[in-house]
Amino acid sequence: MDTQLFDYTKQDASGTCSTALAWAKTPALLTPSQRNALADRARALLKQHNAVLVAHYYVDGLLQDLALETGGIVSDSLEMARFGRDHAAQTLVVAGVRFMGETAKILSPEKRVLMPDLDATCSLDLGCPADDFAAFCDAHPDRQVVVYANTSAAVKARADWMVTSSCALDIVADLHAKGQKILWAPDRHLGRYIQEQTGADMLMWNGACIVHDEFKGLELELLREQHPHAQILVHPESPKSVVDMAHVVGSTSALIKAVVEGTAQEYIVATDNGILHRMRQLAPGKTLIEAPTAGNSATCKSCAHCPWMAMNGLANLVDCLESGQPQIHVEETTRVLAQRCINRMLDFTAARKKAAAGMTPGIGAA
Repeated sequence: MDTQLFDYTKQDASGTCSTALAWAKTPALLTPSQRNALADRARALLKQHNAVLVAHYYVDGLLQDLALETGGIVSDSLEMARFGRDHAAQTLVVAGVRFMGETAKILSPEKRVLMPDLDATCSLDLGCPADDFAAFCDAHPDRQVVVYANTSAAVKARADWMVTSSCALDIVADLHAKGQKILWAPDRHLGRYIQEQTGADMLMWNGACIVHDEFKGLELELLREQHPHAQILVHPESPKSVVDMAHVVGSTSALIKAVVEGTAQEYIVATDNGILHRMRQLAPGKTLIEAPTAGNSATCKSCAHCPWMAMNGLANLVDCLESGQPQIHVEETTRVLAQRCINRMLDFTAARKKAAAGMTPGIGAA
């Protein structure tokens, strides 16, 4: 299995994936009265503008609750894409990171797509520049180009398929069964996991999520010894040493489903800790333990939270609804090209869902 090495500096002050700006723009903590006032204002504005709030599991729990209370959705990126496309509202407010807003605009060009902060991005997106990626594709024209959702509209415009963590395995397995070779980008951990599961011929970009990349296999082993009866739930963007210890490997929705439907009392969760809010709501009697991201010398043993997701808050949500800014815009030629690979994914998953109807109940996209 070959790997295309495209290195990027991660968390220093000047690198491509610097988190300094994100942490600097994280909303200040609110008092209970401030939270209530802002939530009330957001509800009124959503109704006034015929808008719907589409939130990811990793954003602040206050935004997740507000989305559900007002007829929106809290979900993984696959369900976010479907929901925004199919909802009647003409204004979509996306609480997540920029590629999610772009995907909503690609699928619904006639709708206004707002985000609390357009600087909320993703290390996988930043680490896969469109021009470099195009050169990578040009060098391997015999391969089907499969890109993860965590990429820019320009990267998606060059792809044959877009996938999310909830459908990537099925789509690559299907392509492999048809004799196709894969060019995969950008997450190397997810790509490795899929290659191991399917046996597909995959040439991979060298990217990683700065949150999931920090989970530590050795520390997880020590934690497992303290909780021998706990089920270990791991997102496939995590390193191999962590994935290999998992009882369940899957998307955010799949991990929530594992907690809700599982018979264990304790669960060690290796993904962004924003997911714990929804897990606790759906499985209130179960114990959830954050997987470790650092060793004993670290100041934070379990600090797995995306700084760009953390930029979403009630205050900037209200600001964007009041001002109608910032909006997501995608250049039309890029949008049309990107829409093809997204629609392929949505058509594939819809066909699979239809075939499995009545067989396996689930929660969102698993």
